Amino acid sequence: MFAGLLVTFLVGIGAVTTGLIYPLITSGLFILTSIAELVLVFVLSARVQTLQPSTATGIFFAYAVLNGLNLSSIFLAYDFGSLILAFLVGAVYFGVMAVYGNVTNRDLTGWGPAHGGLVALIVCGLVGGLFSLFGFGFGIMDLVLCAVGLLIFMGLTAYDTQMLKYYYSYFGGDAAMLHKSSIIGALNLYLDFINIFLYILRMLGRRSND
Repeated sequence: MFAGLLVTFLVGIGAVTTGLIYPLITSGLFILTSIAELVLVFVLSARVQTLQPSTATGIFFAYAVLNGLNLSSIFLAYDFGSLILAFLVGAVYFGVMAVYGNVTNRDLTGWGPAHGGLVALIVCGLVGGLFSLFGFGFGIMDLVLCAVGLLIFMGLTAYDTQMLKYYYSYFGGDAAMLHKSSIIGALNLYLDFINIFLYILRMLGRRSND
């Protein structure tokens, strides 16, 4: 997971410093890279049991690279101080929930259905984006959506951390499946952290043109 985050960060910084971000924006390639991200996540999640461990690892890091390209625009949209603040606050929230998921004796499988709430969250986010395109203010609603999204991904962090222990006990005698389940676990925690970071950035961040 941390290796994936490092790759995403370095790719994002590289896209900005080399100027690659500008042709990505002007040519609309962000749409294609976003679609490619969804395809990689679907393939890895749906076919992890039939993939070779090396292939699953490659897909995970390919996703991290694409996500770095897609997130590179935040380095232009927000000032550096806001990015550091959001990262540090997100790391604290993520760390607390990950530790809780690892040490608690409470069964957190009931938190798994929170994934279903992400669909409604995405739909509301798209609606908010459409409103903003037409010049309508969506500030309070956006703040509420960010707060809800933050709570959901904090809960999923604890859930996904506990699932790692389940994977280890379930696939304990199968080295290949342990490797692949660790990739799925890393992907889930990676997505949890990225979303926590982005929601905090939207709530607290200062845009560079403000």
